[in-house]
Amino acid sequence: MNRLLITVLLAAVLQPLSAVAQATYRWVDPATGRSVFSDQPPPLHIKSFTREGAAASNERQQPYATKIAAEKFPVVVYTAADCIEVCQQARSLLNGRGVPFTEKMVSGEGADFDALKALTGGEASVPFLTVGSQKFKGFEASAWNNLLDLAGYPKTALPGAPASGSLSR
Repeated sequence: MNRLLITVLLAAVLQPLSAVAQATYRWVDPATGRSVFSDQPPPLHIKSFTREGAAASNERQQPYATKIAAEKFPVVVYTAADCIEVCQQARSLLNGRGVPFTEKMVSGEGADFDALKALTGGEASVPFLTVGSQKFKGFEASAWNNLLDLAGYPKTALPGAPASGSLSR
C-alpha cells in the first residue's frame, strides 16, 4: 500500500515535467478518502472530479515531426477572395497532411499584397506558397507535396485532427 501511495505521489510531482499535452484527472477515493491523480478518467462511480491540462480543452496535439517542421519551415499560403476552386484545393492538401499554415488573403492593396508582390517579383498571383524560404507560384499538388516532404512534414494528418490553417487579412 505504501508503494502505491509513493507511486501516486511521485507521479503527481513529476507530472508537470512530463508531456504538457496530457490531461490529469483528480478525484477523492470514497473508500480511503485520499486524493487520486491519474492520466485516465476516474471510474464510473466517481461523480466529482477535475480535469486539467491541454487535452482537457479537446485540442488535439500535433505530432512531434509536424511541430519541428513548423518551427523550422513555417508555411504561408497567399490567396484571394476570387480564388475559389484552386485555393480550396490548396487548403485541402495542407489540411489533409495536417500542416499548420497561415493563410493571407490579399486584395489589391495592403501589407499582405505588397509582401506577395515582393515574393513573386512584382506579379501578385495566387495561390502562392512559402515553406520556410522556399516559394512556389500557383497550385501543383506534386510540387507542394515535394516542398512539404523536404521540410519534414508528415504525409498525412492524424485521424480526427482539426483543420490547421489560420487566416489573416
